[in-house]
Amino acid sequence: MPRRLYTCTPSRLNSWLDCPRKYRMTYLDRPAPPKGPPWAHNSVGASVHNALANWWKLPFEERTPEAAGTLLLRGWLTDGFKDGEQSARWRVRAREMVERYVARIDPADEPVGVERTVATRTSRIAVSGRIDRLDERGGELVVVDYKTGRHVLTPDDARGSLALAIYAVASSRVLRKPCRRVELHHLPSGGVAVWEHTEESLGRHITRAEQIADEASAADEAYKASRVPRPRTGEAPPVDHARWDELFPPRPSNLCSWCDFARHCPEGLQAAPRKEPWASLDAAEAQTASEATSESPQS
Repeated sequence: MPRRLYTCTPSRLNSWLDCPRKYRMTYLDRPAPPKGPPWAHNSVGASVHNALANWWKLPFEERTPEAAGTLLLRGWLTDGFKDGEQSARWRVRAREMVERYVARIDPADEPVGVERTVATRTSRIAVSGRIDRLDERGGELVVVDYKTGRHVLTPDDARGSLALAIYAVASSRVLRKPCRRVELHHLPSGGVAVWEHTEESLGRHITRAEQIADEASAADEAYKASRVPRPRTGEAPPVDHARWDELFPPRPSNLCSWCDFARHCPEGLQAAPRKEPWASLDAAEAQTASEATSESPQS
């Protein structure tokens, strides 16, 4: 009997790498354990991504920096912020971010795809994902991924990204054009982290994806074979980890502070207390203030 392909996305593969317990609660437990409150930094990121995607949908003559800012304001998401004042500050900040970014873009340089889903398969996986932007330059495709976090990115980040490598391979196979260059566009700093893959380096990423999939698939099958469905009515009982920990062990780390399922994970709470939904934005504002102070003239 032919082997069933493991259907996945880069996010699913990375979730297994980060923490098999979180992976189980995200993709397998049904009904899924309730998540914590939404994160403000995700609202910022989604608002920026949506504005940039919609900017490319405008007629060519309307693709101005001001139009990008207007789209950001219209589509601003407010989940997770400390209060209205913080949301307003970040709305201004995000508007400046997208206007500054598109001011450096040629509006006539039409992308091959915006928020485009691509997919590919091997003998072991069927993987798909959505690319922020897919360019064509000099007859080759280029994967562009927008980033809005506070950490400035490096070529090593682009080189090591499993998702970007999968997007490159899938884009090349779908559109039948070479795709080796991947880019991380960091909107807060204006920096672009670039990596030029080779066929060999892309092949290593695909092999790694298959290895991750083999581990996750084996755990999935064992889970499904022995799972007892939880009731869907009434108050949900506490999440029972013990019976699954051999297959889906927790991987406590500092990342546990940002986990959507932190309240269901004693090991995670012990490793790193959960952050407030707006904590990442507080840290970014503090970093900006510190940088401004260090750059100011000394009296």
